[in-house]
Amino acid sequence: MSYSLVQKTGSWAIRATIEAGRMGIFLWQALAGMFRPPLRPRTTVLQIHFLGVKSLIVILMTAAFSGMVMGLQGFYTLLRFGSQGLLGSGVSYSLVTELGPVITALMVTGRAGSSMTAELGIMRITEQIDALDAMNLEPVKFLASPRLSGMLVTMPLLSAISAVVGLIGCHLIAVNLLGVAPGVLWEGFVRGVVPRDLVLGLVKSLAFGLTVGWVCSYKGFYAGRGAEGVGRATTEAVVMSSVLILILDYIINSIML
Repeated sequence: MSYSLVQKTGSWAIRATIEAGRMGIFLWQALAGMFRPPLRPRTTVLQIHFLGVKSLIVILMTAAFSGMVMGLQGFYTLLRFGSQGLLGSGVSYSLVTELGPVITALMVTGRAGSSMTAELGIMRITEQIDALDAMNLEPVKFLASPRLSGMLVTMPLLSAISAVVGLIGCHLIAVNLLGVAPGVLWEGFVRGVVPRDLVLGLVKSLAFGLTVGWVCSYKGFYAGRGAEGVGRATTEAVVMSSVLILILDYIINSIML
Protein backbone atom coordinates (compact mmCIF):
# COMPACT_ATOMS: atom_id res chain seq x y z
CA MET A 1 0.00 0.00 0.00
CA SER A 2 2.71 2.50 1.05
CA TYR A 3 4.94 1.40 -1.85
CA SER A 4 2.10 1.94 -4.30
CA LEU A 5 1.50 5.44 -2.89
CA VAL A 6 5.17 6.35 -3.20
CA GLN A 7 5.26 4.98 -6.73
CA LYS A 8 2.20 6.99 -7.78
CA THR A 9 3.59 10.14 -6.15
CA GLY A 10 6.94 9.72 -7.86
CA SER A 11 5.27 9.04 -11.22
CA TRP A 12 3.14 12.18 -10.84
CA ALA A 13 6.18 14.26 -9.88
CA ILE A 14 8.11 13.04 -12.94
CA ARG A 15 5.20 13.82 -15.27
CA ALA A 16 4.74 17.26 -13.70
CA THR A 17 8.45 18.04 -14.07
CA ILE A 18 8.46 16.97 -17.73
CA GLU A 19 5.31 19.04 -18.39
CA ALA A 20 6.77 22.10 -16.65
CA GLY A 21 9.97 21.79 -18.68
CA ARG A 22 8.05 21.49 -21.94
CA MET A 23 5.92 24.51 -21.02
CA GLY A 24 9.06 26.51 -20.23
CA ILE A 25 10.63 25.64 -23.58
CA PHE A 26 7.37 26.53 -25.34
CA LEU A 27 7.27 29.93 -23.60
CA TRP A 28 10.88 30.66 -24.57
CA GLN A 29 10.23 29.73 -28.20
CA ALA A 30 7.07 31.86 -28.32
CA LEU A 31 8.80 34.90 -26.77
CA ALA A 32 11.80 34.54 -29.06
CA GLY A 33 9.51 34.25 -32.06
CA MET A 34 7.98 37.64 -31.27
CA PHE A 35 11.28 39.39 -32.08
CA ARG A 36 12.86 37.12 -34.67
CA PRO A 37 12.23 37.99 -38.34
CA PRO A 38 10.19 37.62 -40.38
CA LEU A 39 7.81 39.64 -38.22
CA ARG A 40 4.09 39.39 -38.89
CA PRO A 41 2.46 42.59 -37.59
CA ARG A 42 -0.78 42.03 -39.50
CA THR A 43 -1.34 38.71 -37.72
CA THR A 44 -0.67 40.37 -34.37
CA VAL A 45 -3.20 43.12 -35.15
CA LEU A 46 -5.78 40.47 -36.03
CA GLN A 47 -5.12 38.77 -32.70
CA ILE A 48 -5.48 42.07 -30.86
CA HIS A 49 -8.86 42.54 -32.54
CA PHE A 50 -9.94 39.01 -31.66
CA LEU A 51 -8.67 39.08 -28.08
CA GLY A 52 -9.47 42.70 -27.25
CA VAL A 53 -12.24 44.19 -29.35
CA LYS A 54 -14.39 41.06 -29.26
CA SER A 55 -13.98 40.84 -25.47
CA LEU A 56 -14.91 44.48 -24.93
CA ILE A 57 -18.65 43.99 -24.33
CA VAL A 58 -18.04 41.36 -21.64
CA ILE A 59 -15.42 43.54 -19.96
CA LEU A 60 -17.67 46.62 -20.02
CA MET A 61 -20.62 44.81 -18.45
CA THR A 62 -18.49 43.07 -15.83
CA ALA A 63 -16.63 46.26 -14.89
CA ALA A 64 -19.78 48.39 -14.70
CA PHE A 65 -21.59 46.05 -12.34
CA SER A 66 -18.44 45.42 -10.29
CA GLY A 67 -18.13 49.18 -9.77
CA MET A 68 -21.80 49.43 -8.81
CA VAL A 69 -21.47 46.63 -6.26
CA MET A 70 -18.32 48.15 -4.80
CA GLY A 71 -19.99 51.54 -4.53
CA LEU A 72 -23.05 50.07 -2.81
CA GLN A 73 -21.25 47.78 -0.39
CA GLY A 74 -18.42 50.22 0.24
CA PHE A 75 -20.82 53.02 1.13
CA TYR A 76 -22.76 51.01 3.72
CA THR A 77 -19.56 49.56 5.17
CA LEU A 78 -17.97 53.00 5.57
CA LEU A 79 -21.27 54.40 6.88
CA ARG A 80 -20.84 52.32 10.04
CA PHE A 81 -17.65 54.22 10.81
CA GLY A 82 -18.77 57.62 9.54
CA SER A 83 -16.19 57.55 6.75
CA GLN A 84 -18.34 57.83 3.63
CA GLY A 85 -15.91 60.41 2.25
CA LEU A 86 -13.34 57.65 1.72
CA LEU A 87 -15.59 55.78 -0.69
CA GLY A 88 -13.97 57.19 -3.82
CA SER A 89 -10.43 56.48 -2.63
CA GLY A 90 -11.21 52.90 -1.67
CA VAL A 91 -13.03 52.08 -4.89
CA SER A 92 -10.43 53.63 -7.20
CA TYR A 93 -7.56 51.89 -5.40
CA SER A 94 -9.30 48.52 -5.52
CA LEU A 95 -10.24 48.82 -9.18
CA VAL A 96 -6.83 49.97 -10.38
CA THR A 97 -4.67 47.57 -8.38
CA GLU A 98 -6.88 44.53 -7.83
CA LEU A 99 -10.32 44.07 -9.34
CA GLY A 100 -9.60 45.67 -12.70
CA PRO A 101 -6.65 43.43 -13.67
CA VAL A 102 -7.97 40.26 -12.02
CA ILE A 103 -11.55 40.37 -13.28
CA THR A 104 -10.39 41.38 -16.74
CA ALA A 105 -7.92 38.49 -16.87
CA LEU A 106 -10.53 35.98 -15.74
CA MET A 107 -13.09 37.23 -18.27
CA VAL A 108 -10.55 37.21 -21.11
CA THR A 109 -9.54 33.69 -20.11
CA GLY A 110 -13.12 32.49 -20.28
CA ARG A 111 -13.97 34.19 -23.55
CA ALA A 112 -10.78 34.50 -25.61
CA GLY A 113 -8.43 32.03 -23.93
CA SER A 114 -10.80 29.10 -24.32
CA SER A 115 -11.39 30.00 -27.96
CA MET A 116 -7.65 30.25 -28.55
CA THR A 117 -7.07 26.80 -27.06
CA ALA A 118 -9.90 25.23 -29.06
CA GLU A 119 -8.68 26.81 -32.31
CA LEU A 120 -5.12 25.54 -31.86
CA GLY A 121 -6.42 22.17 -30.68
CA ILE A 122 -8.45 21.75 -33.86
CA MET A 123 -5.38 22.69 -35.88
CA ARG A 124 -3.49 19.98 -34.00
CA ILE A 125 -6.01 17.18 -34.55
CA THR A 126 -6.45 18.11 -38.22
CA GLU A 127 -2.65 17.94 -38.59
CA GLN A 128 -2.27 21.57 -39.68
CA ILE A 129 0.45 22.08 -37.06
CA ASP A 130 2.22 18.94 -38.29
CA ALA A 131 2.07 20.33 -41.83
CA LEU A 132 3.72 23.59 -40.71
CA ASP A 133 6.42 21.59 -38.96
CA ALA A 134 6.97 19.49 -42.08
CA MET A 135 7.40 22.68 -44.13
CA ASN A 136 9.91 23.99 -41.53
CA LEU A 137 7.75 27.05 -40.78
CA GLU A 138 8.31 26.97 -36.99
CA PRO A 139 4.73 26.39 -35.82
CA VAL A 140 5.36 27.95 -32.38
CA LYS A 141 6.52 31.21 -33.97
CA PHE A 142 3.85 31.05 -36.66
CA LEU A 143 0.90 30.31 -34.33
CA ALA A 144 1.79 31.02 -30.69
CA SER A 145 3.95 34.15 -30.92
CA PRO A 146 1.24 36.41 -32.48
CA ARG A 147 -1.29 35.23 -29.90
CA LEU A 148 1.11 35.87 -27.04
CA SER A 149 2.05 39.34 -28.28
CA GLY A 150 -1.63 40.14 -28.89
CA MET A 151 -2.46 39.15 -25.33
CA LEU A 152 0.38 41.27 -23.92
CA VAL A 153 -0.95 44.33 -25.76
CA THR A 154 -4.61 43.65 -25.07
CA MET A 155 -4.65 42.84 -21.37
CA PRO A 156 -3.30 46.20 -20.04
CA LEU A 157 -5.67 48.14 -22.30
CA LEU A 158 -8.69 46.10 -21.20
CA SER A 159 -7.66 46.44 -17.55
CA ALA A 160 -7.49 50.23 -17.90
CA ILE A 161 -10.90 50.31 -19.58
CA SER A 162 -12.28 48.06 -16.86
CA ALA A 163 -11.04 50.39 -14.11
CA VAL A 164 -12.52 53.50 -15.78
CA VAL A 165 -15.89 51.85 -16.43
CA GLY A 166 -15.94 50.56 -12.85
CA LEU A 167 -15.45 54.10 -11.55
CA ILE A 168 -18.33 55.29 -13.72
CA GLY A 169 -20.53 52.49 -12.37
CA CYS A 170 -19.62 53.47 -8.82
CA HIS A 171 -20.46 57.10 -9.62
CA LEU A 172 -23.91 56.17 -10.92
CA ILE A 173 -24.78 54.31 -7.74
CA ALA A 174 -23.06 56.57 -5.21
CA VAL A 175 -24.33 59.88 -6.62
CA ASN A 176 -27.76 59.00 -8.02
CA LEU A 177 -28.84 56.40 -5.48
CA LEU A 178 -26.92 57.07 -2.28
CA GLY A 179 -26.64 60.85 -2.49
CA VAL A 180 -22.85 61.18 -2.32
CA ALA A 181 -21.57 64.55 -3.55
CA PRO A 182 -19.99 64.15 -7.02
CA GLY A 183 -17.07 66.45 -6.18
CA VAL A 184 -16.19 64.50 -3.04
CA LEU A 185 -16.43 61.18 -4.87
CA TRP A 186 -14.23 62.17 -7.81
CA GLU A 187 -11.71 63.87 -5.56
CA GLY A 188 -11.45 60.53 -3.75
CA PHE A 189 -11.05 58.72 -7.08
CA VAL A 190 -8.08 60.92 -7.94
CA ARG A 191 -6.45 60.95 -4.51
CA GLY A 192 -6.92 57.23 -3.98
CA VAL A 193 -4.43 56.28 -6.70
CA VAL A 194 -0.75 57.21 -6.82
CA PRO A 195 1.74 56.40 -9.62
CA ARG A 196 2.95 53.33 -7.74
CA ASP A 197 -0.59 51.91 -7.85
CA LEU A 198 -0.74 52.43 -11.61
CA VAL A 199 2.57 50.58 -11.98
CA LEU A 200 1.22 47.74 -9.83
CA GLY A 201 -1.89 47.45 -12.00
CA LEU A 202 0.22 47.50 -15.17
CA VAL A 203 2.60 44.81 -13.89
CA LYS A 204 -0.34 42.60 -12.94
CA SER A 205 -2.07 42.99 -16.28
CA LEU A 206 1.14 42.19 -18.19
CA ALA A 207 1.81 39.14 -16.01
CA PHE A 208 -1.77 37.93 -16.43
CA GLY A 209 -1.66 38.51 -20.18
CA LEU A 210 1.57 36.54 -20.48
CA THR A 211 0.14 33.72 -18.38
CA VAL A 212 -3.15 33.43 -20.27
CA GLY A 213 -1.50 33.62 -23.68
CA TRP A 214 1.17 31.10 -22.69
CA VAL A 215 -1.05 28.49 -21.02
CA CYS A 216 -3.91 28.64 -23.52
CA SER A 217 -1.57 28.47 -26.52
CA TYR A 218 0.39 25.60 -25.00
CA LYS A 219 -2.67 23.53 -24.11
CA GLY A 220 -4.13 23.97 -27.57
CA PHE A 221 -0.79 23.32 -29.27
CA TYR A 222 -0.42 19.95 -27.52
CA ALA A 223 -4.08 18.96 -27.36
CA GLY A 224 -4.94 15.27 -27.45
CA ARG A 225 -6.45 13.57 -30.44
CA GLY A 226 -10.13 13.85 -31.22
CA ALA A 227 -12.90 16.11 -29.98
CA GLU A 228 -12.44 14.79 -26.45
CA GLY A 229 -8.79 15.85 -26.46
CA VAL A 230 -9.67 19.38 -27.59
CA GLY A 231 -12.38 19.67 -24.94
CA ARG A 232 -10.04 18.44 -22.22
CA ALA A 233 -7.31 20.83 -23.33
CA THR A 234 -9.73 23.78 -23.30
CA THR A 235 -10.95 22.94 -19.80
CA GLU A 236 -7.40 22.50 -18.50
CA ALA A 237 -6.32 25.79 -20.08
CA VAL A 238 -9.14 27.80 -18.47
CA VAL A 239 -8.72 26.18 -15.06
CA MET A 240 -4.92 26.45 -15.01
CA SER A 241 -4.95 30.04 -16.25
CA SER A 242 -7.53 31.09 -13.65
CA VAL A 243 -5.62 29.45 -10.80
CA LEU A 244 -2.30 30.92 -11.94
CA ILE A 245 -3.87 34.39 -12.18
CA LEU A 246 -4.89 34.24 -8.52
CA ILE A 247 -1.51 32.84 -7.46
CA LEU A 248 0.35 35.53 -9.40
CA ASP A 249 -1.93 38.17 -7.91
CA TYR A 250 -0.82 37.20 -4.43
CA ILE A 251 2.86 36.92 -5.38
CA ILE A 252 2.94 40.35 -7.09
CA ASN A 253 1.10 41.94 -4.16
CA SER A 254 3.52 40.43 -1.66
CA ILE A 255 6.50 41.76 -3.65
CA MET A 256 5.30 45.22 -4.63
CA LEU A 257 3.09 46.33 -1.75
